[in-house]
Amino acid sequence: MITEADIQLLRSRINELEDRLKFIYRRLNIEYADPNSDPVLSPKIQEALRRGNKIEAIKIYRELTGTGLAEAKDVIDRAEQFIK
Repeated sequence: MITEADIQLLRSRINELEDRLKFIYRRLNIEYADPNSDPVLSPKIQEALRRGNKIEAIKIYRELTGTGLAEAKDVIDRAEQFIK
């Protein structure tokens, strides 16, 4: 049977692991992408498009999603229409 102490221990461990993961993200300068959100809404992609740097936006999109070049270009082309 799981006790309240066991649950507290697990919560503590989860918090510790989350802190470590945040540290790694910061250290590697990686932005966490929520899998439930649209990667095109990423601040990095939006900023690249505002600067007119479509190639950088495509590269970031591919890093976030693992998609191929053609698919990423199509998505960024569509997103670019809403930025201008």
